Amino acid sequence: MIDSVPKSMILGTGMSVPEKILTNLALEKIVDTSDRWIKERTGIEQRHVAEPGTGVSGFAAEAAERALENAGVSADELDFIIVATVTGDYKFPSTACLVQNMIGASEATAFDLSAACSGVVYSLKVADSLIRAGAARHILVIGAEVLTSMVNWHDRDTCVLFGDGAGAFVLAPSLDGRGIISVETRSDGALSDLLINPGCGSVNPPTAQNVAEQMHTIRMKGREVFRNAVSSMTRSLNTALDRAGVDATQLDLLIPHQANIRIIDAVSKNFDIDPDRVYKNVSRYGNTSAASIPIALDEARREGRVGEGDLVGLVTFGAGLTWGAAILRL
Repeated sequence: MIDSVPKSMILGTGMSVPEKILTNLALEKIVDTSDRWIKERTGIEQRHVAEPGTGVSGFAAEAAERALENAGVSADELDFIIVATVTGDYKFPSTACLVQNMIGASEATAFDLSAACSGVVYSLKVADSLIRAGAARHILVIGAEVLTSMVNWHDRDTCVLFGDGAGAFVLAPSLDGRGIISVETRSDGALSDLLINPGCGSVNPPTAQNVAEQMHTIRMKGREVFRNAVSSMTRSLNTALDRAGVDATQLDLLIPHQANIRIIDAVSKNFDIDPDRVYKNVSRYGNTSAASIPIALDEARREGRVGEGDLVGLVTFGAGLTWGAAILRL
């Protein structure tokens, strides 16, 4: 089928993670926890961890270069670079500008987008709108985090969850039916206290007391986050499917945000999807926030789980609270 209005299709994907791996068994020596406890409650067995002082921009740039190579697009062809992150190298300049310089994309407009774990789905909505409007031909979307830089290693409820890494998409116009069919994004700021990093902003700027009180680390109300994640991801995926005019059973692969195996399984059970068509890599990476979905899609493509023409669903949830879903044909 030939479309009159272009969709934005994913031309290429790439990913990058730190070499260092932190296993659950290693965590047993850091905090009062156990491999069994972590696996039963989260499904996580290990996570990749950046060395202290390592900026997220390096992982973002490496993922970007791999995505560009996979897409057959040069950096100087990029019109926009959008980096979804909450762990930028600095408060400013944006990580996207650092990546722009690293990969030599001198013609691009670069900016960051902050929506926590939902960042890449939010970014896809922005990129899709720009391409459909004719304002861009090639857009690089990157989800990248070094979440271990804001982890309290004495808090066993949160420190076991997070890992580091980056994933990237290159998007371009398509008139052959491939591309993003629908994107649904929502947020509810009334629930912002459920998952928050309260320090280092203008409310609690860095002080000796704030650092001593671990104000710069992640704080989470786990039960409330779990409940809201399952309900919000289910609603947003339903909406995205309805707007796309497809049923969940038609999806060749569903890629949920890789935060917790119990959340993934709970959302999947709300749809009549064969478990073999739900992608899971949370055991190997943990929750990499905005990097989660692009890492998973890149792996799924390289593993042959999906290919050109396949129908894919993405669904996510994060701090804000934010959530969203997208339906696309590769």
